[in-house]
Amino acid sequence: MEIWPGKAYPLGATFDGNGTNFALFSEVAEKVELCLIDAEGAEERIQLTEVDGYVWHCYLPQVKPGQKYGYRVHGPYDPANGFRCNPNKLLLDPYAKATCGEIDWDPALFSYNLGDPDSRNDADSGPHMMLGVVINPFFDWTGDSAPQTPYHRSVIYEAHVKGLTAQHPEIPEEQRGTYAGVAHPAVIAHLQKLGVTAIELMPVHQFVQDSILKDKGLSNYWGYNTIGFFAPQNSYSATGALGEQVQEFKAMVRALHQAGIEVILDVVYNHTAEGNHLGPTLSFKGIDSQAYYRLVDDDKQYYMDYTGTGNSLNVRHPHSLQLLMDSLRYWATEMRVDGFRFDLASTLAREFYDVDRLSTFFEMVQQDPVVSQVKLIAEPWDVGPGGYQVGNFPPQWTEWNGKYRDTVRDFWRGEPSTLGEFASRLTGSADLYESSGRRPVASINFVTAHDGFTLRDLVSYNEKHNEANGEDNNDGESHNRSWNCGAEGPTDDEKVLALRARQQRNFLATLLLSQGVPMVLHGDELGRTQDGNNNGYCQDSELTWVHWDAMDKPLTEFVAAVSKLRHDHPTFRRSRFFDGRPVRRGEGERLPDVVWLNVDGSVMVPEDWDNGLSRAVGMFLNGDGIAGVDNRGRRITDENFLLYFNSGDEGVGFTLPPEEYGARWEEVINTAGHDDGEPLSNAGESLEVEAKSMIVLRAFTEPETEPDHSVAASLATMAAGALTENEPPAGPVLKAPQN
Repeated sequence: MEIWPGKAYPLGATFDGNGTNFALFSEVAEKVELCLIDAEGAEERIQLTEVDGYVWHCYLPQVKPGQKYGYRVHGPYDPANGFRCNPNKLLLDPYAKATCGEIDWDPALFSYNLGDPDSRNDADSGPHMMLGVVINPFFDWTGDSAPQTPYHRSVIYEAHVKGLTAQHPEIPEEQRGTYAGVAHPAVIAHLQKLGVTAIELMPVHQFVQDSILKDKGLSNYWGYNTIGFFAPQNSYSATGALGEQVQEFKAMVRALHQAGIEVILDVVYNHTAEGNHLGPTLSFKGIDSQAYYRLVDDDKQYYMDYTGTGNSLNVRHPHSLQLLMDSLRYWATEMRVDGFRFDLASTLAREFYDVDRLSTFFEMVQQDPVVSQVKLIAEPWDVGPGGYQVGNFPPQWTEWNGKYRDTVRDFWRGEPSTLGEFASRLTGSADLYESSGRRPVASINFVTAHDGFTLRDLVSYNEKHNEANGEDNNDGESHNRSWNCGAEGPTDDEKVLALRARQQRNFLATLLLSQGVPMVLHGDELGRTQDGNNNGYCQDSELTWVHWDAMDKPLTEFVAAVSKLRHDHPTFRRSRFFDGRPVRRGEGERLPDVVWLNVDGSVMVPEDWDNGLSRAVGMFLNGDGIAGVDNRGRRITDENFLLYFNSGDEGVGFTLPPEEYGARWEEVINTAGHDDGEPLSNAGESLEVEAKSMIVLRAFTEPETEPDHSVAASLATMAAGALTENEPPAGPVLKAPQN
């Protein structure tokens, strides 16, 4: 094998069209061997003699895409002091752009003998490891253009690659559960119908299946167990796992972009699949454990765990930070994704102990010319002390708003004393974001997500039913803020079923018409159920997959209609917070941009919010009060809207406000499902809002009568004129065209 010195950057295996450069960082290594694996599993070891700044490297002119490889790192093995090098363990390149195979959990994967943590295991792990693969980085992006949809116009759809596509009848069987399946025209058409502007994919970074789950016949379905931060998950590829998955992923991104849909990745940079001190040695642990992991300061054999998974990445170390930033840049530039949702993002801000929004990681993101320009979404909590940080991330970031989820759930199930906070969440959560200079779009609003009940289960179960997970129903969240509408689980009671359908419409309409950025969980628009399981992380089965053949078509049409209403009217997606002034109007003063209305039509004043038993409220949106201008510098205006919410158990008769708000109102949404009433209402009239329902009214204006310039109309006019040819015409006569 011809060996050239190569370069220390970029890290990983980089094919340049002729040969491949290999580079691996390890500060503790004393010797590094690159291991090339052939099709039969035979291993050829190449010692890396070139070292620059602790980066070991070489260039192999004969190595092409499809080559499988790994590393063996020689160095100190002293777990008590944080050193875990063992050359008998074949290690995955942290920068591998693709992987093949999967680990089989053989005892050789551990650096100690199982049952004796203080021992040393020198068995060869090579035959049991997943391997890195050299990829072809070239791809035809001709015609690709990122949609770059601004946040205030965004509608996000959280989806699982396999769960979304595994049972779609229009997708060829060999493409189901894959990136190619997501790119299928049938899936894209469905997303477009819903008005989706961005699909947020649950983890697609290469992850590891847990041995405990495999022993139970289960799997790590969600994928929050990353081992490769540059490699797309190989099991989601329809075309192969020797680099083909990279091409297939890029083709998926290109197809979605052509449809005007952005791609956001759910990324897990807070921990890896190697677990705690008792976990396997697969990659980082054997390369340089102290550099990549946060160790307990006074006992370095143990790992700090802010994630509940056994370890936390060491964001205090420059090479660990470089890994994160290199990964983000790679996915944004080479794979052309449009944003990232950071799992347990609070962990990335723990530079020392507390969560620090001024940590080095956030500074690097802020200054990076590539990463700073994509969508950055934080899951703003972890399991460490002070980990719940909703509202506390830097101005450049948006956040999953868990308070929105909790408040909207409480309101619609009829909890008392929720009206004031419900109003705050509906209007963009200014209490969380305005003081830090952010806008309503900082709030990613959601009612359901992958973690928890589906929307249909939220209105069908009071209790979780996770028996299938094999943990005696002890896993998963027990406080779900759900309500089964009168019966637990499946029922034939038509009243209960009707109420459940109404509640689903309430949640979805509230979500899509709130200020901020709405996120819909895949399948919620179809009525997807997980039979009450609120922790489907281990269920790669029909329990969690979308059942397209059982879709709730009326609900799907409802979601599409409400999404279109949001799209067509900027009043539901304002770029700035409401000011609501003047709160107490004098005679002749302008109407505020938002007005909260009592049942009797009067304007709510601060003391009205103190009624803890109130479950009904009206909301006036002033279309003339929209802040901002369009891309041509023109002031944005819209029609006026009235929204009425009633989460009580009895119907409420709202009095419509005076004529200055609008003389006549047209009903555009009624989640009670009735369309047999009078479509128009006049100012001051009473409007019945049924129990557990909401109504949206739009200010009505008489459409202008357009003159009919058709040939038929012209001929009719001529005929009428011929009958009265002795009389002068009452108006201009349109003549038919002459031959």
